[in-house]
Parts: sequence; structure tokens; C-alpha cells
Amino acid sequence: MSGTRREAGTAPRRAAPTDGAIGAGRGFGRLLLVTGGLGALASFVLTLDGFLLLQDPGFRPVCTLGPVLSCTDVIGSEQASSFGFPPPMLGLVGYALVAAVGIGVLAGARYRPWFWRALHLGTLLGAGFCMWLMTRALYEIGALCLWCCVVWATTIVVFWYTTVHNLAHGIVRAPRVLVAGVAEFHWVVPAVWCASVLLLITTRFWDYGRGAA
Repeated sequence: MSGTRREAGTAPRRAAPTDGAIGAGRGFGRLLLVTGGLGALASFVLTLDGFLLLQDPGFRPVCTLGPVLSCTDVIGSEQASSFGFPPPMLGLVGYALVAAVGIGVLAGARYRPWFWRALHLGTLLGAGFCMWLMTRALYEIGALCLWCCVVWATTIVVFWYTTVHNLAHGIVRAPRVLVAGVAEFHWVVPAVWCASVLLLITTRFWDYGRGAA
């Protein structure tokens, strides 16, 4: 019986061979869940408002607060149909997947390196597309959408911390000193990035603020 107990006790170790799968900390899992949830919520509201505007051109989204904060102008722009359909529809799928990965991480799931690289690439493309939309909103449309700003911020955060995770686990190769610096000062890049976006917004619409004053 002692032999049976020993085998039962060691069975889980044998059943979990090293297969290259990599997990993540609970903090990263919570971050993915929260950012994915916020992004999906914002994408849902933008998609819904877009359909309501198509049905009723006089519809006024609740986030349309004036000439600068005008979801109506943003949703009705050419950029709002960049792929022949509203980009928020992509966000509904993409951010739901991010949230699902977060739930998996919190549940103890481990993923192969190719999966983490795919997540990294997806968030990189998402961040690049958000920055393109941001420049169009500032310098072509001339208006901001608050829900779009939520999407920009969440995408920046999820992309950067996916980068931090992949560097820390060697999924993305980099010099040790760079990896150590990123781990120590992980907050610097998203803080500077978001501050830069706020600075661009402030300088673009500074005259509106002065006029209102």
C-alpha cells in the first residue's frame, strides 16, 4: 500500500511534462482581464452608437458634449469605416480575446511561446492602429471621442505589459540589461506614452479651451 500511495503522490509530476508552455503572474492576468473588459465595453458602445446613427442621423450619443468631445463627428467620419465596417467591431472580438486570456491566466493556464508571440503581435498592431486613429481624430476630424480615448489607453497598457511579460520569460530576446531595466521601471513607457498623447490633445485643442474661458 505504501508503494501505491507513493505512486499516487508522484503521478501528477509525471503527468505534467515540460512542454515549453509558459504561464504568467496573477497581476498580469488581472491586467489582461480589466483592459480587455474595458476595451470590449468601449467597442460595444461605439458599435451600438454607430448603428443608431445609421438608423437616425439626428441621434446624439451621450458622449457628444461639444465641438471637441464629439463622438458624433468621430463615428460619422471616413476613418470610422476604415475596413469597410466600423473598427470597433474588431475591438469587440480582440478585446474579448484579451479578457479571455486574462481569465485563463488567473485560472492557471499556461500557453506555448507562439501563443504569447501572437498576443504580442496582435497588441502591437492594435496599438499602431489606435495611434493612427488618434492622429486622424486630432488633425483631420478635429474632435475626440471619450470611448476612443479609453480604447487608446487600454491598448497601450496591454501592449506594453505583454512586451514586459515576453521579455521577462525570454519569449522576446533582448540584452539582459534591457530586460532588467524594463522589469525595474515597467511603468515608465506607458506613463510617458499616455502623457505624450495627452500633450498632443492639449496642444491641438488649446485654442478651444482659451475660447471657452
